Amino acid sequence: MFVHLHLRLFKNTVSVLKHGSKKYLTTVSNESQIAQTVHYPEILDMSREGRKRRGWQKWYDEIKRLPTVEEKLFKINMPRYYGWKSLLLDEHFIPYNSLDHAQYITRTYVIPERGLPDFYNNVITNEELESILNNIKSTIEDTIAFEYSSRKRKHELKEEELDSKVKMEEVVANSVVYQINRILQSNIVTIRPHLLEAQTDFDPRVEAFWFVGGIEPSGLTMSSRRRGWFKHTVNDPVHNTVQYYGKSVLHLRHDFPLNEIMSLKECEDSSFTVPQYKLDPRSLGYVFKYKHATNIPGFWPGDPCEFGLLSYHNCAYLAERKFDDKDDTLLTQAIFASYSWLLSQACYQGFSTFHDLTYPLVNQMAITNGQYWSLYVYQLNTTLLHSENSDENPRRNICWAKDSVKLFDKVEGEKVHGLNTDVLKSLIKFYANTPMKRNINMKPYLGQYVQKIADIKSDIRRDWLERYYKHLVTNRPRHRHAPEIYDWQKIYLIDNKMCPLMKKRHPFQFGIAVTRRRLDDHAKKWIPRRFRPIPTKKFGNYEHTYYP
Repeated sequence: MFVHLHLRLFKNTVSVLKHGSKKYLTTVSNESQIAQTVHYPEILDMSREGRKRRGWQKWYDEIKRLPTVEEKLFKINMPRYYGWKSLLLDEHFIPYNSLDHAQYITRTYVIPERGLPDFYNNVITNEELESILNNIKSTIEDTIAFEYSSRKRKHELKEEELDSKVKMEEVVANSVVYQINRILQSNIVTIRPHLLEAQTDFDPRVEAFWFVGGIEPSGLTMSSRRRGWFKHTVNDPVHNTVQYYGKSVLHLRHDFPLNEIMSLKECEDSSFTVPQYKLDPRSLGYVFKYKHATNIPGFWPGDPCEFGLLSYHNCAYLAERKFDDKDDTLLTQAIFASYSWLLSQACYQGFSTFHDLTYPLVNQMAITNGQYWSLYVYQLNTTLLHSENSDENPRRNICWAKDSVKLFDKVEGEKVHGLNTDVLKSLIKFYANTPMKRNINMKPYLGQYVQKIADIKSDIRRDWLERYYKHLVTNRPRHRHAPEIYDWQKIYLIDNKMCPLMKKRHPFQFGIAVTRRRLDDHAKKWIPRRFRPIPTKKFGNYEHTYYP
């Protein structure tokens, strides 16, 4: 029954008494045999597409967990050392018949009835509106007459630009906008004190970056997919990266956002149809270039006035446009400019092209050449346009448009004829629209205490991130450009393989995709001995990086 065992451990003998085992029968209650909830492990899609989708989702989650605005933008740029091959959008370059494309890649529905939304009927009373109009009417007439008939322009233009109709219209329009903004602000501030807290930016830097899916693959992409294991994905849609560069005349910002015009639920109405344009945008005349992803709404993170009130834009480029599509061109400009400015504002609140808004943002816009004015209101409801979201996302962004009308008929003898007061009334309503504080978490995806780089306590990490973030958004080219594949290499080395004895010297010959190089894939900065924390230490000769 009992067995003695002797174990030898480190020259010591230990006696262990082993007891015989006995089996006992116990009664198990019925309740313990019944599982309360059955949890089965997730069945993963192990196909190439499934693994790739999970990899993208992991990247989205990593971006979402980062606490600061700049680190999120850093993370979006991490996969590309030379930048993303992006569709470049310039505010004043509008190809012919590109309205459907603009609506599709921004998921924008344009209200068919032209005019401002009914929301503006209650922004200001009729008595206040007429009182302000009577106060500013004569002043605005004098300002327009001065800008068009008395002010000299030679000192504002280069010698080769004096005969350019576009440059002349641009300078005049900018001056008119500056004066009208000054007059309206100084007169409306007495009844709308929020204008005292608003900030005005002149010629601000507005840039935005986003992903859009559902685009048909190009011929080059399809030919590359036919090789190897990817034949079944030849016709699968691709996603494009889009980089926008804006040129606003001026815009106004405030601490609080404008009130929403439609709720997020109302914007999911299936009757709001967005045109489908899945063709390669190069078919319209656009180009692709390698650019780092930048989202800049005209100011740096940390500015208290984070939400836009009103933006003015110039349309002097229409003076040399050869197509008779003025309304569609202005609407395309308004969609891109409004969506991009609101998207960059949303990125400063912690959202991105991969993480959708939890509340809508609204912009008011005026596009003018000085005489003709077009007014728009845009509500951003979604930024989720990548992959299948370009077609399956139930939300739509909404745009209200008021067609181009004349502010005045002509200027003769330093006098304005036919001043259109309806344009002034609409502008007064834009300024009178008061932003309100919302009792919700405006930055749900940012840290509680650290929301920008300036909030980081570590001096070394904060200085490094600030320095490299500012360098990144300058979009300067690398000191060593990406290796180029020349035509003879494409013909003789890649397509036909006619030089088998030639020594391999180029990255593509070793299967290296240069454009897939990561942002942190570079030699670290050397620290001289005199600047090292411990000069005699063998390690630590290179600067430590703080990439997210």
